[in-house]
Amino acid sequence: MDFPKYDGNIHPDEWINDIQKYDSFWKARYGIEYFNTAVSLIDPIIKLPTGIDNYEKLRNALKEDISFIIFKNTNKRKLLSLKYIPERKGGDTSKFISTFRKLCYNGEINDIEEQKKYLYKSLPSNHFDYISNEFYKRMKNINSINELVREFENIVLEESNLIRNGSIVALKHVATGKYLGTFEGLNYETGSKNQLISVQSLEPDPDSWWKIQFSKEIATCTDTPITLQHAKSNVFLGIYYWGGYYYICNKSPSTNHTEGNKLIFLFILFIYFDN
Repeated sequence: MDFPKYDGNIHPDEWINDIQKYDSFWKARYGIEYFNTAVSLIDPIIKLPTGIDNYEKLRNALKEDISFIIFKNTNKRKLLSLKYIPERKGGDTSKFISTFRKLCYNGEINDIEEQKKYLYKSLPSNHFDYISNEFYKRMKNINSINELVREFENIVLEESNLIRNGSIVALKHVATGKYLGTFEGLNYETGSKNQLISVQSLEPDPDSWWKIQFSKEIATCTDTPITLQHAKSNVFLGIYYWGGYYYICNKSPSTNHTEGNKLIFLFILFIYFDN
């Protein structure tokens, strides 16, 4: 059986907890205590005071040694350099939170307000970043590390479902529940004679997938012009735009509504389909 040694690079509480597991095994098997052997596993550069005869005194002595101060400060510096990478950019939220909690434990950062500050500093500093902005708004009433982590996970989940520049969306017709699509090579016979669009299936399929594009990372409802490009045929969905105004130029041959054509326009209503 390998016994864990102590050289100042592990939290004393964690090391002693591991040692006490061996102590229970030692007593059960040999009928003697493991404490003296445990003391011998401490690196000789760490000088213990005399009179250490139980685990609690040993714990306190290890925490008073300069090695523990360095250990805590090192973990605090690691916290300051810790950066959250969203999963859509290759990050791993589970590993990030595990690392964050471990560093808080090692650095003995137990105050929830201090934990909030460290977590906030790890988030992207972009003013428009959804996670950073939501975290700042929601953290005020958080009172424990578990609540902090749970709310952070909620924000991450919400962020993963946001429509972003380049997302693939499907447009659902409210009245019929069908999705707007188009077929390459099938054009209007009158009007613009551009590629025809129509509501088609009750389930989104490749013919009803549109790539959404806008100038910001995330669109807002009030001030973000967007374009919709058919994912399969690459045509744009729109109406003519000129001089700051939108012009209705042609009517659909089957209804009295505006004919869809390939030019860029400000589209207002859309639903998320896939990133």
